[in-house]
Amino acid sequence: MDKTDKIYIAGHRGMVGSAVWRALEKKGYTNLIGKTSQEVDLRNQEAVQNFIKAEKPVAIVDAAAKVGGILANSENQYEFLLHNLQIQNNLIQAAHEFDLEKFVFLGSSCIYPKLAPQPLKEEYLLTGALEPTNEGYAIAKIAGVKLCQAIRNQYNKDFVSLMPTNLYGPNDNFDLKSSHVLPAMLRKFHEAKLDNDAPVKLWGTGKPMREFLHVDDLAKAVVFAIENGLPEHLYNVGTGTDVTIKQLAETIQKEVGHKGNIDWDSTKPDGTPRKLLDVSKLHKLGWKAEIDLQNGIEGTYKWFLENTEAYKKVKY
Repeated sequence: MDKTDKIYIAGHRGMVGSAVWRALEKKGYTNLIGKTSQEVDLRNQEAVQNFIKAEKPVAIVDAAAKVGGILANSENQYEFLLHNLQIQNNLIQAAHEFDLEKFVFLGSSCIYPKLAPQPLKEEYLLTGALEPTNEGYAIAKIAGVKLCQAIRNQYNKDFVSLMPTNLYGPNDNFDLKSSHVLPAMLRKFHEAKLDNDAPVKLWGTGKPMREFLHVDDLAKAVVFAIENGLPEHLYNVGTGTDVTIKQLAETIQKEVGHKGNIDWDSTKPDGTPRKLLDVSKLHKLGWKAEIDLQNGIEGTYKWFLENTEAYKKVKY
């Protein structure tokens, strides 16, 4: 890739897309393009075709998706399945038809079976049943992975899929109805601290184990994929370490400075018991996460405090 090559980042204003944009700029790329959903509706096939034909980017990073936490996923299966299929199918098809050199498809570790052996290896895909609460989103992402794999095998194109673990960082979604576990906790502890250290109620038992990756580390993995011809079609992206949800809560509580109690609501679902990624394939090629969880949470909370008034950035 030349530093002047045009790269289209779909979803450039989201947490992942904005991090990829920052990472590419830091590496000296000068021809980055992004469009809002009002400018180009990625669910509209004709709009996407016309846009890609006109812009002729060399590469696409697909960071555009309808995303959410366990509540949003479980209550909106239709939208999470349909909209994500529409977005990725339109982008992948346009990239193929207009003969783009590179396509980086971003998914999620939820593509793997709920009860797969740990840590999760890439070859475990489609070997068992999915977690029911986010099945719609997972099926859409699996379809994207298989579509990129098919194009790669059939047409020998550099289409690669990166499956990150749970992400967090600047530009995250802090809306309590649709956010993921880490930003939701951070906001809950912050608000409870302001409310005279009121108790914080959290879903589940706190026993499930989760892996968390700072979005800037994922962005570096995307740059790595753009700059190198990766030999396989699918790679996990994570830290290779995990913590219990209880440990996560206590880490966030300490960082925020909340002094009250934590009340666990065991009537609410825990979700998948454990989701730890095997990241050995990407490690062997030369990429490794650099930001540890404590420092990552510290930086995310600082960003949150600086952006609580910006509704478009922090749903607060």
